[in-house]
Amino acid sequence: MYGRYVDDAPDRFGPQPAGTIPPASKAERRAARQTVNDYHAAELARLLDHPRDGFARWDAGDIDAFELDDLIHQYKRASQQLWSFCTGTGAHVQSTARTLAWMHEQGETTDWWAMGMGAPRRR
Repeated sequence: MYGRYVDDAPDRFGPQPAGTIPPASKAERRAARQTVNDYHAAELARLLDHPRDGFARWDAGDIDAFELDDLIHQYKRASQQLWSFCTGTGAHVQSTARTLAWMHEQGETTDWWAMGMGAPRRR
């Protein structure tokens, strides 16, 4: 998992009504930011492997310039989706960190590369 975000806030504030999330401490906010930042860096590095491989394939003559261009555009769309998920402040970061913790517990992953697929471009 990318960092460890532990939400112990309910214990500090006593029983909470269903659906209520109490304010987080400074340390909890810092931990949430670190978790999201670690995830963002790891997933971005994974996405960058695609254009890196694409340039190697283009250099080897396996793909043409148009196919490489399509690959670069898919990378851009995928990295924008990832950025949108990971960027925010305050409660958004805490919510994202909780989502990442839940995904880890469930064994869920997000295929950011697939999320960057768009309609085929005309040539």
